[in-house]
Amino acid sequence: MDYTEQYSESSLQALLGVWLVFMILFSLAISVITIAGMWKTFTKAGKPGWAALIPIYNVYVMIQIVGKPDIWLLWCLIPCVNIVFTIWLQNLLSKSFGKEEGFTLGLILFPFIFYPILGFGSAKYLGPSAEEARNMRFGNPNDPFNQQQPPHQF
Repeated sequence: MDYTEQYSESSLQALLGVWLVFMILFSLAISVITIAGMWKTFTKAGKPGWAALIPIYNVYVMIQIVGKPDIWLLWCLIPCVNIVFTIWLQNLLSKSFGKEEGFTLGLILFPFIFYPILGFGSAKYLGPSAEEARNMRFGNPNDPFNQQQPPHQF
């Protein structure tokens, strides 16, 4: 009897099983690191850290942190539109902590690295969309499209 074929199949199955367990543990570790970073980021901004655990509520809290109107939650839930508004939201979040566009790119591509940097690092929460609030060059920071508004004349 030839048992080599059975042995090969069981070895392959064991290898795939080990690989699957490794991938699950790796994904779980990445998720825990990202959530811990978001938790600490929310806490720095004066919001409850546990909000990072609840899927749609964490977007709502992030919208509050950057100082945008609540309608942004709807924009972040509509397919295709949500891509633009989520990227915009990440940019405003990095601006609220005094970071630049490069940090926004990091939040989008590598959240498991950049959320812990934001949460556990030396970044301080400067307020909603810090640069907009400081300079007011984009008009009202709560305007969903940040349109230029003419100055008031008395």
